[in-house]
Amino acid sequence: MIRYLKTWKIFWETAIGAEMEYRINFLLGILTALCNLAGSIYINALFYQEGKTLGGWAWEDGLIVIGLFTFFEGISSTLFSANLSKIITHVQEGTLDFVLLKPIDSQFWLSFRNFSPWGIPNIILGIGLVIYAGYHREVPLGFTRYLLAVLPVMFGLLTLYSIWFILGSLSIWFVKIYNVTEVLRTFMAAGRFPLDAFSPFLRVFFVAVIPIAFLTTVPAQIMLGHDMKQWLGYSALIAVTLFLFSRWFWKFALRFYTSASS
Repeated sequence: MIRYLKTWKIFWETAIGAEMEYRINFLLGILTALCNLAGSIYINALFYQEGKTLGGWAWEDGLIVIGLFTFFEGISSTLFSANLSKIITHVQEGTLDFVLLKPIDSQFWLSFRNFSPWGIPNIILGIGLVIYAGYHREVPLGFTRYLLAVLPVMFGLLTLYSIWFILGSLSIWFVKIYNVTEVLRTFMAAGRFPLDAFSPFLRVFFVAVIPIAFLTTVPAQIMLGHDMKQWLGYSALIAVTLFLFSRWFWKFALRFYTSASS
């Protein structure tokens, strides 16, 4: 474990050093994050006109969901997209051979080799919006409420990572799967709205098929003090199951990988 942590540290130091050569990109990332967040808030505001609510969620509670969505979007840009989209490139260019020959777990290498700081503004803005909205509720959230949401958020991150990695593993068979990742991003956009805002069919879809609800709605409900012990258990079960499946699926996919030298 210590060896992997040291390797992870080296990965990120190298990646950040390379990215900082283009510092203007960080400023553009901040501007883009602000524009995206403003757009999400504006779209939500349209549903709250004339005293209406969105699926029974108050305005400040809806902002918490948007904040969580922005946070996950930042994590996706910083870690998942920066690394797991590279699996497709490795397969296309035959450089996956060199990854498999390294004396380190290939899934670990592919998952943490790169670090893109351009998603950090979204992470900061997302956390800031959650804190702001929680403080301005009719009954402000205490520090304990924020801590309660940490565990379901971690489960959500593990779920999102596993889905990303499973899609990346598909490149062993289908080299051009960029459209699939874009479809995932489209479904993720639904996470900016509370689950209760959707029709019953879509609620089932976002829970059982593509578990977007466990990224934003479930952590938000736990943070707001709803009795969600059962949903927290489901969140843990889905996260662990998907992660274990991603491990198995990657090893299964490698059986069908034809190296560049064979």
